[in-house]
Amino acid sequence: MSKSNCYEVNFDGLVGLTHNYAGLSYGNVASSSHGGLTSSPRAAALQGLEKMMALHRLGIKQAVLPPQERPHIPTLKKLGFEGSNDAEIIKNAAELTPHKLASACSASSMWVANAATISPFPDSADGKTHITPANLTSMFHRSIEVETTGRVLRSIFAGAGYEHHSPLPVEPVFSDEGAANHTRFCNDYGETGVELFVYGSSKVKPDLAPKKFPARQTLESCQAIASNHCLDSSKTVFAQQNPQAIDAGVFHNDVIAVGNRNLLLYHEQAFVNNAEVRSQLVTAFDQGELIFIEVPSAQVSLEDAVASYLFNSQLINVPGTNGTTIIVPTECRDTEPVHNYLKQLEMDHDAISQVLYFDLRQSMNNGGGPACLRLRVVMSEDQIEGCAANVFLSDSLYEQLKSWIEKHYRGSLAPEDLADPTLLDECRRALDELSDLLNLGSVYDFQLG
Repeated sequence: MSKSNCYEVNFDGLVGLTHNYAGLSYGNVASSSHGGLTSSPRAAALQGLEKMMALHRLGIKQAVLPPQERPHIPTLKKLGFEGSNDAEIIKNAAELTPHKLASACSASSMWVANAATISPFPDSADGKTHITPANLTSMFHRSIEVETTGRVLRSIFAGAGYEHHSPLPVEPVFSDEGAANHTRFCNDYGETGVELFVYGSSKVKPDLAPKKFPARQTLESCQAIASNHCLDSSKTVFAQQNPQAIDAGVFHNDVIAVGNRNLLLYHEQAFVNNAEVRSQLVTAFDQGELIFIEVPSAQVSLEDAVASYLFNSQLINVPGTNGTTIIVPTECRDTEPVHNYLKQLEMDHDAISQVLYFDLRQSMNNGGGPACLRLRVVMSEDQIEGCAANVFLSDSLYEQLKSWIEKHYRGSLAPEDLADPTLLDECRRALDELSDLLNLGSVYDFQLG
């Protein structure tokens, strides 16, 4: 596999037709605080699509990942709900335990930063791109996603150059939430990189576990993935997230730190030992200088970082420009200390060229910002050209997806609307059409019969 002409492709998740505010994610402050409100699936999907298209217009390689089938009837059946047809199963679930129906309706697969951990071919000893779908064991509504995610990833990333692994065992010690806790550093995407895995707890240091909210990534899961992905131990770093940050609502590392190429932007309270993390990264990185930007608590508190999702941003290198562009949600502009810090960063730091703000309020209200909505995959030109799926954004695909959303998505969705059996029919019709449009084949349970 050639290591020249490689790109980091942003695969963004299309927001699903059942995007709703059920407040299912304990430890996610935004999700919990908006539970029970009425959402707008159409607005959410269009906001995400506009962010994708904006990056495409900047010259960034941009692709899409499809939403999943919801409500998920196989899950409701596993939970003991019966009926002569799907509508009756939904009705019974809504009457007996609406919170279980809400879990089976969750559109959380939109946050594809949790879909998998991907190590590109320049990093692996066998020269293959390794893909491990996250088991998402810490949240029931997210664990439903795993099988369909695996099918979608195998459909898009097909061929001998990819190694698809099974999710880690469904055990608390191997809790894995994917790329939201994984960052790769390099000068050029086709060069061998340094992979940083961030965990919240481990059996080795049980005394450093958070006290209020659960840690969703373990050291043991990170070590297993690094081993399965055939990574060089000298270029692999494991760092523990600050338990105080987790208890403040930093449920994933990408809510408190973000990296791209040779730059790491992180909060003063991101890790258990920031200095040690920097030292290990510098030792592992032999491609020149690593740039560290530590955001002081005195300028941006943990609470403001969580409220604004400053670190759930995207760092991108726009072709034809110097420095790094930061993609942030409009909440960063609305949170005064964060806005002031970003203005200062834009003016005073050579590594930062510009800050771009995007309205992603529908996703933000459910606990996911720009970085949550995308999965980064290093691909060569040959891999991109050889991909059979029609997932790489273009002007034409953008218009088709926009029309598809406007045709199929509801303008509003209240919690009680999840009991409407026609919602399932609407979802299946839409996904049948989408899987044909994206040339994915049969990836959904209802398509597999």
